[in-house]
Amino acid sequence: MVAHASQRRFGREHRAPRKPGYGPQAGLMKHRELRLCRRCPRGADDALELIKRLDRVVVTGQRERVIAIEYSLADHSFRSIERALRREGFQLDRSIGMRLIRAVLYFCEDTQLRNLRQPERLIKKSNEIYVQAWEHHPHGDHDDTPSELREYR
Repeated sequence: MVAHASQRRFGREHRAPRKPGYGPQAGLMKHRELRLCRRCPRGADDALELIKRLDRVVVTGQRERVIAIEYSLADHSFRSIERALRREGFQLDRSIGMRLIRAVLYFCEDTQLRNLRQPERLIKKSNEIYVQAWEHHPHGDHDDTPSELREYR
């Protein structure tokens, strides 16, 4: 499969842009849905205004109690965006399914952020280690025996 330029992000090939949701998403750009509780006294329109005030969070769609957003993990996490909504008095969907989804998303994003903070490992450049070791050790035709004693006549 050949990826188009619009499908290439962060040096990897990706499928066509996904609809917002909860599935795995490689790279730093995340597409998520914020779901408000049915009993939330404040509506999605109020939440939409709050989200628009957050820097570098783009609203990509809205339905009755659902707001689709896009953000970079370098700027925000799903947890931080939800915290901002809760601080303003919004109640998010607390069904068992949504709580499980949130737990998985929090774990995945926390793990990805932790991995981004780690120094790059030489897994893909492991040959450099062997090249440096080879340069520091005697090898090849190196022999301390004088050449006249090595030749057979």
